[in-house]
Amino acid sequence: MITVHHLEYSQSFRVLWLFEELGVDYELKLYERDPITRLAPASYKKVSPLGTAPVISDGDVVLAESSAIMEYVLDLHPSETLRPEYGSPDRARFLFWFHASQGSMMAVLLIDLLLGMIENKSPFFIKPLLKPIFKLTRASFSEPRMKAILKRAESDLATAPFFGGENLTIADIVLSYPMESMHQKGLFDKKYPNCAAWVERMHESPGFKRAVEKDGKSSTVFTS
Repeated sequence: MITVHHLEYSQSFRVLWLFEELGVDYELKLYERDPITRLAPASYKKVSPLGTAPVISDGDVVLAESSAIMEYVLDLHPSETLRPEYGSPDRARFLFWFHASQGSMMAVLLIDLLLGMIENKSPFFIKPLLKPIFKLTRASFSEPRMKAILKRAESDLATAPFFGGENLTIADIVLSYPMESMHQKGLFDKKYPNCAAWVERMHESPGFKRAVEKDGKSSTVFTS
């Protein structure tokens, strides 16, 4: 049986949601962050040396990275419909969004997060020098890229209710982290109503609700 090593307030929520959506048996081990550093505890790092989430174990197999885990799990359940088959009209759309989550959205969010961390932790006499540089970086790189990907998301969600097409897929599940993060940052505003509606639609998914219950937290705010 696969064990999901779930670190609170992390990307591993998506894997928890995947298993609840599939309705298959799995073992769940919950880990709380260090209250001071907010990093993974030592017990979690024994499973995942980098301390990153998510990670699963299946016998001798220990696997990290959200997309890899989802592919691995669905390979064990080939009859499931969370991944459009080759030849499906939704296949190309699904593939794009499944990989855009980590390859485009998360990359931009990570850059913005790192800039904010550097700025906040820098000595006060350096901050005035960093602010204009970081502002220019965001204006010339991260913000245009995020607007472009959100414009594509808004357009695609106008033609079908899910990123994978007409049905919920692992593209939607893996996108829940960056989309939820942007939604909570207020980036959708009134310009991206389809994106905002998609987030609310995911919250109403029975699998999502069960995952929230198993997670045991009152908020789905993600931190790493």
